[in-house]
Amino acid sequence: MKKKKSSGGGANWMDTYGDMVTLLLCFFVLLYSMSTISEENWKALVMSFNPQSVQIPTASEGGDGPSADGDQSGVMPDPQEEIDEDINDLYEALKAYASEGENQNALSVTKGDGKVYISFNQTAFFDGYSYTLRQESLPILDEVSNMFSNVSDSIDEIQIIGHTARDDPDQPNGVNTDRFLASNRATNVLVYIQEHSTVDAGRLVSLGVGEWHPVATNETSEGRQANRRVELVVSGRNLEEEAALEGSMESYMTHYETEIDLSGGRTPGTEAGNGAGEPAGE
Repeated sequence: MKKKKSSGGGANWMDTYGDMVTLLLCFFVLLYSMSTISEENWKALVMSFNPQSVQIPTASEGGDGPSADGDQSGVMPDPQEEIDEDINDLYEALKAYASEGENQNALSVTKGDGKVYISFNQTAFFDGYSYTLRQESLPILDEVSNMFSNVSDSIDEIQIIGHTARDDPDQPNGVNTDRFLASNRATNVLVYIQEHSTVDAGRLVSLGVGEWHPVATNETSEGRQANRRVELVVSGRNLEEEAALEGSMESYMTHYETEIDLSGGRTPGTEAGNGAGEPAGE
């Protein structure tokens, strides 16, 4: 009686291996196809595996697949370019506003060197020899402050500069009257902008230069009117300069702290010889 030959496990193992290779091939084909799969097909695929799924990747503007980049070029936007664009948008908005009706006689707008220059006519903002804002100027300042708020994160500094005209073309104004009038006009404009915009108060600066930067002759009433003005100079942020300044400050503080340690533990506000921690006096 012949014994029946027992079938070995080799064939079964080969079948299992073949099935695994086929499944891997299908898996990689599926992964490849996902790079161009449409949103609807992707949803159908996910739902077939998990009908209860809620979060489904969707295609973005950068391509057809769920893992496509948000930007078609695949390059992140440059923060400095966004800042420059904000400042340019501010200029365009101000220029359009300055060209409307009565605003043409109230303010003028120019641009250069990455800065926006705004000039407020004295007759629209202040009475003669006065630094109190006229009621007619408040709607203009409201609109300008709102424009500043729209790009406040891109603004590095706003200088508000007060100017006066020389009453007598042949003789300078009185120093006290001239300087205080110019400074107070600039300060009042600054206070209003600070109270009605979201610009960081530390980025607002007021200056009073008086009669010393005229834009027209003081020998005519029209020229003196042009010279009596408040100017705003809006500067956009420069990220490269900010990084360099931050590095300089860190270097300075490290050097300063080292000098303190080498000088026997002195701290700011004390003098050597007065005793440790003893105030140096005012």
